[in-house]
Amino acid sequence: MALPDFNLLITLDAVLAEGSVAGAARRLQLSPSAMSRALARLRETTGDPLLVRAGRGLVPTPRANELREQVHQLVQDAQIVLRPTTPPNLKELERTFTIRAREGFAENFAPALLKRIAKEAPKVRLCFQQKGSKESTALRDGAADLETGVIGHTTHPELRAQALFHDRFIAVSRNKTNRYAKASHIALTRHGALNQQIDEALATPRKIAITVSTFSAALALARETDLIATVPERQTGNLRLGLYSYHLPFPAPTITISLIWHPRMDADPAHRWLRAVFLETCKPTG
Repeated sequence: MALPDFNLLITLDAVLAEGSVAGAARRLQLSPSAMSRALARLRETTGDPLLVRAGRGLVPTPRANELREQVHQLVQDAQIVLRPTTPPNLKELERTFTIRAREGFAENFAPALLKRIAKEAPKVRLCFQQKGSKESTALRDGAADLETGVIGHTTHPELRAQALFHDRFIAVSRNKTNRYAKASHIALTRHGALNQQIDEALATPRKIAITVSTFSAALALARETDLIATVPERQTGNLRLGLYSYHLPFPAPTITISLIWHPRMDADPAHRWLRAVFLETCKPTG
């Protein structure tokens, strides 16, 4: 079954609103002859004359009167659907955004994010979820709105990403006099490449006392033992309170933390606003 010409709805709306061919032609900026042809097509499509002669003018048929409000609403709805997106009314925006991030991100950046959001969009809520792996199916499935992390070979190529900040690794311990090369260390299971970089820079393997899976676990152990943890500086700022932090005795490995999202959210006005908030809040200060 062939689809009808939906442009006829606009013509019909003008004809029913004006009650004359000439008036409808002026409204749609068409010639009277073009409008007459369009009316003929409408009559053929609807099976109704729609407007009939009454003296010197035209009057609507019962079918035309029946259609007037419905057609007008359809045209208005279509205009709304096809209208370019506009910035959201942030003061009235009610939405919960889910963000997947590694440990330390919420602890360090959420306070500033919440302060900014409370000022601009007080009805918006953030839901942080622990990012246990680099698999980003949650973004593709719509279960998460944003992720933060390091872009790698496992990041799906369809995803969008923008750098939030660069981070470097530092040494952390409770003992200020610990010598990095000779001390016992806490290793991280998810950072094999980092462990290799450190051992190559030291030209000798470190003494690993324990291996853990998270930065927060490594810092908790460093707080209660004489072990040294090697962690990213910015992302663990608040987690390192009360501990001694110092530069590595060799060029520090660096990483880039990015904001990641699915392309279907590119043009969503509220999502675009939230991405801008993240980028401005997490940018280096100085």
